[in-house]
Amino acid sequence: MENQILFADLGLSDEVMQAVTEMGFVAPSPIQAESIPHLLEGRDVIGQAQTGTGKTAAFGIPLIDIIDPNEKVVQSLILCPTRELAVQVSEELRRLAKFKRGVWITAIYGGDSYERQNRDLRKGCQIVVGTPGRVMDHIERGSLRLDHVKYMVLDEADEMLDMGFREDIESVLADCPEDRQTVFFSATMPKPIMDLTKRYQKNPQLVKVTKNEVTNANIEQSWYAVRPDAKFEAMCRLIDFHQIKLMLVFSNQKARVDEIVEQFQMRGYAAEGLHGDMRQAARTQVMSKFRGGTTQILVATDVAARGIDVDDVEAVFNYDVPMDSEYYVHRIGRTGRAGKSGKAFTLAAGAEKYRIRDIQNYTKVEITRGKLPTFADVFAIKKTRFIERVQQTIEEGTSEFYADVLSTLEEAGYEPTAIVSALAQLNLGGVKTTEDNLEEQPRNKFEGRDARGGDRNGRFGDRRGNERFGDRKGSFGERNGNTRDRVDREGKPFRRGADAGMVRLFINIGKNFKITPSHIVGAITGETGLPGKVIGQIDLFDSYSFVDVPKEHQQTILSALDGNTIKGKRVNVEVAKG
Repeated sequence: MENQILFADLGLSDEVMQAVTEMGFVAPSPIQAESIPHLLEGRDVIGQAQTGTGKTAAFGIPLIDIIDPNEKVVQSLILCPTRELAVQVSEELRRLAKFKRGVWITAIYGGDSYERQNRDLRKGCQIVVGTPGRVMDHIERGSLRLDHVKYMVLDEADEMLDMGFREDIESVLADCPEDRQTVFFSATMPKPIMDLTKRYQKNPQLVKVTKNEVTNANIEQSWYAVRPDAKFEAMCRLIDFHQIKLMLVFSNQKARVDEIVEQFQMRGYAAEGLHGDMRQAARTQVMSKFRGGTTQILVATDVAARGIDVDDVEAVFNYDVPMDSEYYVHRIGRTGRAGKSGKAFTLAAGAEKYRIRDIQNYTKVEITRGKLPTFADVFAIKKTRFIERVQQTIEEGTSEFYADVLSTLEEAGYEPTAIVSALAQLNLGGVKTTEDNLEEQPRNKFEGRDARGGDRNGRFGDRRGNERFGDRKGSFGERNGNTRDRVDREGKPFRRGADAGMVRLFINIGKNFKITPSHIVGAITGETGLPGKVIGQIDLFDSYSFVDVPKEHQQTILSALDGNTIKGKRVNVEVAKG
């Protein structure tokens, strides 16, 4: 401990040190201790570290230190894969810049007003945090100029490539001055990332930090194969059976967070939601109620839940299996803290169960397949607890007021046994009203490795595995081969049907607007947070396009894209007819 590096040892400016101290930081995390000295000296850096290791401060502290507040031009650009992360990064940078007067930071991302973003850019902000698609829109409109950028950051670079933003990223990097300082932060370093670093960085310093333990041994992990329509009922049974008082529930979609909260509240649970569309004041209020125990259940998305630090969380529920194994680790790390034990429950429907295997390979820990408690199991637990509470109340003494209630009912002709039974029913709930078997059954005896959604070629086109980050043809099917204006024998535009489990959407722009498949993928992933790999076939025509998306995400994608913009063009999106 005597040789531990402190922030005070890094040679930071007084303004940044004051902000760091106010934020409660004394010693830098490993990724910060390794990266900050290189960045302060002007070197390019490749930082490899998992989520939750302090990456934002690792590039944010030196960034705030070198920004010149007297120059009212964009000096730094930070690209993030999602709008939630862009907002989060900009908020942390504002905290770091609190005492450096004259530094202006803005976040630009899809789904937000161009007017507000243009106003911020005209004010002369020095730091812009944005998603690739919206950044490209502003560059093309002339509202964002990069000719004075001296500090460029790609945060979660691997996710941006996975979401189909490679073309946009390369275009942005090409627009920046060649003498800029370029920083890549990524959880993984696949070949496409390394290809970008070779092309756009100068002698970068590789900083690699890994966590000693992936998951906490105090957390009991289990997963359950359930039907998609039975997830909520299954979750309620587990909550009641294990008598959990404080828990986190994670969903992959913001819209589903609201749906789950509403279902909980209808059943009498004290539940609140947390996602990126909420105003900061509302988020603060929700977290205050959760920390205070007023809210029993907090339902959240991964990005919105970053920074949640509550020691007494008894359990974490993965209502949706996370798309990324690292998200799983980050989620369940919210329980089993401060030496306490915790539980992590994962509900897997359909192809989700194959991600369980991926998570186990990543964490090197077996996740036990559990059997859902039956209605009788849950009722037995409730009954035992009810009897204990009644016995305790009798021993402590009851009020004469309640004895008078019993006398009144007896005088009305009711037997004591009937009265007690009615009171127990009011407390424990009525008889079973839902079917008991919620578990998903195998479709047939041959279901196995290839049941992830059928043959890989059948569901998403010819993926060609290792070409995922290269030509869009390798990543999302023969996308550049299907962009010709094909016609059927009646001369009408050819349109094949969507694959099983997918729905085909119509978009009213095409090749005439210089749209490429990556623009459509980028718009969907940037607005919804979904990974690019879930998107199916894309067919481009002169004035319109078609894209296949999973049925389960249909409404989320329609709500996010319809009326929004792609390459500055407002688009109409609807389910394809016929």
